[in-house]
Amino acid sequence: MEHHEVDTSLIDARLAAAKDASFRLAQATTAEKDAALEQVAAILRERAADIVAANALDLAAGRDAGLATGLLDRLELDERRVDALAEAVLEVIALTDPIGETVSGRSLPSGIRIDQVRVPLGVVGAIYEARPNVTVDIAVLALKSGNAVVLRGGSAAEQTNRVLVGVLRDALDAVGLPADAVQTVDDFGRAGARHLMQARDYVDVLIPRGSAGLIRAVVDEARVPVIETGAGVVHMFLDESAREDWAVELVHNAKVQRPSVCNALETLLVHEAAAERLLPAVLDRLEASGVTIHGDERVRALRPNALPVTDEDWATEHMSLDLSVGVVDSIDDALRHIRRYSTKHTESIVTNDLGNAERFLKEVDAAAVMVNASTRFTDGAEFGFGAEVGISTQKLHARGPMGLPELTSTKWIVRGAGHVRA
Repeated sequence: MEHHEVDTSLIDARLAAAKDASFRLAQATTAEKDAALEQVAAILRERAADIVAANALDLAAGRDAGLATGLLDRLELDERRVDALAEAVLEVIALTDPIGETVSGRSLPSGIRIDQVRVPLGVVGAIYEARPNVTVDIAVLALKSGNAVVLRGGSAAEQTNRVLVGVLRDALDAVGLPADAVQTVDDFGRAGARHLMQARDYVDVLIPRGSAGLIRAVVDEARVPVIETGAGVVHMFLDESAREDWAVELVHNAKVQRPSVCNALETLLVHEAAAERLLPAVLDRLEASGVTIHGDERVRALRPNALPVTDEDWATEHMSLDLSVGVVDSIDDALRHIRRYSTKHTESIVTNDLGNAERFLKEVDAAAVMVNASTRFTDGAEFGFGAEVGISTQKLHARGPMGLPELTSTKWIVRGAGHVRA
């Protein structure tokens, strides 16, 4: 649907309904919200065949449109993934409800009592592409933290998302909470997305998840406050003291385990004093798993079949079995390279040198910085937050994997007894 065909009052009606529902949801008890989530999991399993059938239509359309392999992988929902999605919903039930939690509190000398208490954000907008699991993940975390949600899941997953939004709305209805707390603007196409980004009267915060291009477009166009998430040009640096067995395993796991996700490795940097010792084994293991190496001159001297790396490669989130590899003269050069190309998601050093480890942790500016660990650990579930809304790569309000507390704001509650200010 193009912009001129759309009656924006229809979009506003949905956003207004979400806003109204958010007031009821903000007052819902933990038991009510958890009952809704139990229904979500049950109905997901009940309608698994419908979800998979709708998803097959999206996959076929995606293949016809020439969608990249990484995106098709994210788009796919089979019976096993639907079951895993239902399981993830049940795990959110076990998480502590942050609403009403006192963050800080004290009595003032005047006798006034002040408390800072967690409250829902209100209406959370989400714009994402080709990831139907995000439809459920974001909605469930929003509901558990007392927020209404407005979803724009993109045309690639439109059939799947229509069924999933139906599941979410029916689950709320089944327990007496307002179904309007879950809305979609997918059927309004790009005009719906544009309107959602500008809807300051209705939407409290907007969370884009997807490619760097999508996130940049939302940041540029939105008038609603945005929490940037996701884009991961992720680096690992093997310094001169790195153990070979660790280097081989960590690089392989970070790149190969699931190449299409934002915490997968995109650039490997190796100290020149360790290149001849480490690179042959590291690259052998990668190539055996089908990884294409894009190397600089020093890498290609050791591995002539590597493709020449370009400036564009260094800045690219491949999301495929492609890896940019470079040899650097020092830890300073590695830090400089990371500063230039990092998207501030996750960066890791493999080292046996405590000084280098501490320096890397201190100097690298990213949401997650690691020593001797695979970058694949940057994840809400791995960090123990349950499902995540996304991984925030900015610094205001939330940074790193965003769980339930990051979907809240706070308000100050002041209790007096006829106090006036002197």
